[in-house]
Amino acid sequence: MKVALLSREYPPEVYGGAGVHVEYLARELRRLLDHLEVHCFGKPREEEGVFAHLADPRLVELDANPALLTLSTDLSMAAAVGGVDLVHSHTWYANFAGHVAKLLYDIPHVVTTHSLEPLRPWKAEQLGGGYALSSFAEKTTLEAADAVIAVSAGMARDVLRCYPAIDPARLHVVHNGIDTEEYRPTPDDGLLQQLGIDPTLPIVIFVGRITRQKGLPYLLAAARELRPDAQLVILASAADTPEIAREVEDAIAALQQARRGVVWIRHMVPKDELIRLLSAASVFVCPSIYEPMGIVNLEAMACETAVVATRTGGIPEVVTDGETGLLVDIDPDPSDPYGAPRDGAAFAHALAASINTLLDDPDRAAKLGRAGRQRAVEQFSWTAIAARTAEIYRSLL
Repeated sequence: MKVALLSREYPPEVYGGAGVHVEYLARELRRLLDHLEVHCFGKPREEEGVFAHLADPRLVELDANPALLTLSTDLSMAAAVGGVDLVHSHTWYANFAGHVAKLLYDIPHVVTTHSLEPLRPWKAEQLGGGYALSSFAEKTTLEAADAVIAVSAGMARDVLRCYPAIDPARLHVVHNGIDTEEYRPTPDDGLLQQLGIDPTLPIVIFVGRITRQKGLPYLLAAARELRPDAQLVILASAADTPEIAREVEDAIAALQQARRGVVWIRHMVPKDELIRLLSAASVFVCPSIYEPMGIVNLEAMACETAVVATRTGGIPEVVTDGETGLLVDIDPDPSDPYGAPRDGAAFAHALAASINTLLDDPDRAAKLGRAGRQRAVEQFSWTAIAARTAEIYRSLL
């Protein structure tokens, strides 16, 4: 069986959970398939069997909408996958490449949904009219795909709600995974002090892009209620728009004026540093207002760090409330296009209360962290996820 994985992200250009998923899925699938190639966006890769694609330079010269640049890159990817038996695309950025390849070569197309455009209306801020194009690409490809994989049962429900034309028999749930040999409790070697973090004081950590989805402004509001000795470490970069970048920058600056111990790391840290930071944290916080699964929660759990997260999307399938972390209800406002909480102040207060609960009881936090790692090891291995994915491939050939 010859398979091509299609993705916007692939190492070293990875900025989100979908890129992490493709990286580890590809590693495991190479052990199961006769032939696997990866097609991605960006600069040329040195890894064998990995091919990078760029947008049409004429569109770049015209400063075309980013969605148009994406679709032109997809055409390059589709042209390059002739000869494979099946294509498997990830996110709308690469879905259209898979759809064109399906039509061009009469081969099956598998789509993994890591998020859904109808549930991310804030993308209109980022893409303008390109949001209509990204929505078109996603709808067209999902409805025509031979199999659709959702990364959680919550995501599967969202897929059928947003795209009722999809036959439920074509929909499969295959969770995200974690490499628990790589992500494991790892002692600090001086990194914390280098970054301005006091290793003797409690650490609350956030990791994520600066986007409406991740709910960072609510955590920044909650931070005003945290224990005075707690430090808030924010690993956040890659803002969707200049507007949300300024909003977060202003909020962090105001918070730093109001309390000590607020450390903002604006660059994407290397994986080995991220693992040490997660391992050193007292609590990891995921305040997302929309999260199909949240692979970063698994990363924290594998490092034996207790998690406080929003009870939304696929997060409850990862974080077991009261056993591996604490879940916070969001009560979304049905009239808000972003899925924001009906009462933002109440949501922030509930976040703060849950975080303080674990800061006030380090033994409980440590117990939750140990249980979180055990759950990650037992239920979210990439070996099992790749085997299930390969089964879906074989069912289509």
